[in-house]
Amino acid sequence: MNINIGLIDENTQAVANELSKILADEYLLYTKTRNAHWNIVGPDFYHKHRFFEVQFEQIEDLIDSIAERIRAIGHFAPATLKSFLELTRLTEMTRTKNDGHGLITELLADHETIIVNVRENIHLFADECHDGDSSDFITGVMESHEKMAWFLRSHL
Repeated sequence: MNINIGLIDENTQAVANELSKILADEYLLYTKTRNAHWNIVGPDFYHKHRFFEVQFEQIEDLIDSIAERIRAIGHFAPATLKSFLELTRLTEMTRTKNDGHGLITELLADHETIIVNVRENIHLFADECHDGDSSDFITGVMESHEKMAWFLRSHL
């Protein structure tokens, strides 16, 4: 069924394509944060275990919201591991130790990558695609990552 929300198909497709990349980044970061939650070791295990749990739950909420935004503008969200790995701009974990410092450093870099990529799309969505709602939406996504990055940075 066609939707009539005041946006042309070409623009919703461009927005959906970029949101799909953001969704893939979120999914990979979610997986890496889950990994950190499960595999953290060291004297601060319990504190970091709980800290990573809070963060992956926040990312899980973002994943759902982004997929729903893609659907709201009339497109299907990618939903396979293969598609996420093809679309993401992040890499899987590369560190060799499961200590807090190493895990946090890598997760922080991923949050910062997402922040930069999302920031680049704010004006694209609003100005070129005439989709102020998606622009506002990803501004909120960016703000969530800025806060999570601040919390990670505060542990270093």
